[in-house]
Amino acid sequence: MAPITRPPRPRRGPLRRIGRALAVLLLLGIAAAALLPLLIPTKPLAVESTAQEAATEESRFLEIPFPGTDGLRIHYLAEGPAGDAPASAPGFLLLHGFTFNAFTWRELLPELAAHGRAVAYDQVPYGLSAKPTAAEWSGPSPFTPEAAVDHLLAVQEALGMERTVLVANSVGSAIALNATLRAPGRVAGLVLINPKSVVNRPTLPQWLAETPQLYRLGLWGSRWLGQSTALLEASYHDESRITAADRRFATLHARTPGWDLAWAQVMQRALTNPLERSEDVDRIEAPVLILVSEQDEIVPPEDPRGLAEALPRSRLVTLEDCGHAAQQECPGQVHEAIAAWLAERRAQ
Repeated sequence: MAPITRPPRPRRGPLRRIGRALAVLLLLGIAAAALLPLLIPTKPLAVESTAQEAATEESRFLEIPFPGTDGLRIHYLAEGPAGDAPASAPGFLLLHGFTFNAFTWRELLPELAAHGRAVAYDQVPYGLSAKPTAAEWSGPSPFTPEAAVDHLLAVQEALGMERTVLVANSVGSAIALNATLRAPGRVAGLVLINPKSVVNRPTLPQWLAETPQLYRLGLWGSRWLGQSTALLEASYHDESRITAADRRFATLHARTPGWDLAWAQVMQRALTNPLERSEDVDRIEAPVLILVSEQDEIVPPEDPRGLAEALPRSRLVTLEDCGHAAQQECPGQVHEAIAAWLAERRAQ
């Protein structure tokens, strides 16, 4: 009997083996993406002081109401009126940019005080102002653009500043513009320094942004950003002008309890709510001064120029040899431009 022969088993091709290896790697990647973020601890970072203990001699505090909270504590700096500034002159309320605080205005405050009372405050949850965690508020979020306008108007009221010139840098300009649209009678004018009123970024569905994984990744990013001076350095045209005090004030928030958890909530909100300029800015009747730094590496100069075209009563001034945080890097140029604009307004 002839031996039974079987046909040879077909060999698996190299493409099939590569496909299976890629599938395994993909599954491992998905598992890592789902599990590794859960290893990021959510316990707030330990700090050595409170906001009161981290404050300077110039620091002041006030309480403002906000729905769903017991009130929010706001840290601010104030100067004036000084010199020949009449007590009846509109004051100045100064709004810092993303992650910055009131101390970014410390060189400009005394200069503005020659024209009227000047106040710079820390927006929630930056600097030494309140940093409410999710367990400390109910109802509307204190971290939305609408809430930021609520805070601004409440600060105005608490300080007895019925009508002010809003001076804003970067994304603080979006708050200033929205406040002017909501309460035009409270705003005597706007000074916008390298305004960033629109952020073009992709957004995520609410269900995805609220997953534990993305929250923890946002928490990790907040901790890195909040403990570094990378954004400060990017905001200067010439980094050699950054002083030790600039660096110390840039991370002042990290000396207050729960700052990282509050910042993570801001990051989480930003995933679903992009910063958008109101389409109604052409209704703003207040006079506007827009200062643009040609060397700004954060906001392209064409962005504020486009905003100037949309505002009916705007004047645009170019700053030379200066970066994004012009009020901090080039306070002399900024004050010179503001003083000339104020003189022009008084002459009309």
